[in-house]
Amino acid sequence: MRTRRQFLKRCCALGAAGAAAHVTRLGLMSANAQSTSTYKALVCVFMFGGNDANNMVIPASTTGYNAYTSVRGPALSLAQGSLLQVNAQGGTVYGLHPRLLNVRNLYNAGKAAMVFNVGTLVRPTTKAEYQSGVSLPRNLYSHSDQQSQWQTSNPTVAGGTGWGGRINDILAPNAPFPPGVSVAGNASLLAGAVTTGVNISPGSNFGLDTFGSQAASDARFAAMQQILTFDSGVQLIGSANGVLSNAVEAAQEINQALASGTPLATVFPNTGLGQQLLQVAKIIQVRGALGMDRQIFFASMGGFDNHSSLVADQDPLLQQLDGAVGAFQTALAELGIEPNVVTFTESEFSRTGNASATAGSDHAWGGHHFVIGGPVHGNEAYGTFPTLQLQGPSDVSNRGVWLPTTSLDQYAATMASWFGVQDMSLTSVFPNLANFSTPKLAFL
Repeated sequence: MRTRRQFLKRCCALGAAGAAAHVTRLGLMSANAQSTSTYKALVCVFMFGGNDANNMVIPASTTGYNAYTSVRGPALSLAQGSLLQVNAQGGTVYGLHPRLLNVRNLYNAGKAAMVFNVGTLVRPTTKAEYQSGVSLPRNLYSHSDQQSQWQTSNPTVAGGTGWGGRINDILAPNAPFPPGVSVAGNASLLAGAVTTGVNISPGSNFGLDTFGSQAASDARFAAMQQILTFDSGVQLIGSANGVLSNAVEAAQEINQALASGTPLATVFPNTGLGQQLLQVAKIIQVRGALGMDRQIFFASMGGFDNHSSLVADQDPLLQQLDGAVGAFQTALAELGIEPNVVTFTESEFSRTGNASATAGSDHAWGGHHFVIGGPVHGNEAYGTFPTLQLQGPSDVSNRGVWLPTTSLDQYAATMASWFGVQDMSLTSVFPNLANFSTPKLAFL
């Protein structure tokens, strides 16, 4: 039996996580009505805490590896023999972290690419300009500020809409279901001026739980509906009731859509990220029932703020990332939708090249990322790898804080363009993009 408190808690969760106020009846479509050939999805995997990309992609040649160990020192260096070797940029050898087996296999199959030294930038910036404080992103080494900037692509002003939300405003303003879906709580990436995101908890029943008997549940649901439709005369209460009412309606409809899918044969790891990406795969499977042509998803994992014990603590995190991404890609192939989905990583910043006093690394700036999927021009790296030298040309400090050579705007605009945003509209999504002479990269 459900208690009254549990019932109210469930209602509040629906109001907070529920769909945007503009959600209307979906009018479920046949799953076959949606053309796979036109559907596209972007899937963001955000690594909260600041992933140390220095140990995720490592130069594996003798000269490159020696530079790496010189910067990292014995406390942070991974053994050369443990690295998963890949080739890029004319045959240069790099080593992936030993836990990234699936990523390595996808890379070698041409379904994954590396993008080097990405970070938030207002415009192309030199080391001298950094040292003089010219046109820098606000609060560069702050977790909350950089997490926001990676999701909003607005490096000078706090808050605002997300770049994913602005894409959806252009491409899916009248979508029958919210085109932005987070399986990891609230995500500013998905907030638009016209469209907003919906939060869905992996493994949950999207609706109101029953109270033992159907009759009792129906009576309580009817009473709640009366409360929601009662005209209190107070605008704030009316607006809140509208959000909750739409959330309940959307929950009922997504339950119907998910019920039209068949169980996936792909086995996902029983990890936080694994279950998030399983939920994303299930929603993609019923894209036709939801009437969706474009969707942007947000998933995440935490734990990357490794100021101490970096090598030991990052190892299981990257194993979880690799297992979840590998299963997700297998599921997309099972669904026959692999050519239509791009998965990409984000993190608020990378970390210092050298070690902290407790065998960790501290907040830094530019870092490396993966883009994965059938549309990716894989088995290649894009961007410029930093010079691994303390106080060298890439280091804006004395600890290995790499000055980004690829901006978040360029990284994200490449995906927005593939997703369907016309070149003339890219600067409305990414206001600083005009500052960069090469607005898009070639990984898609």
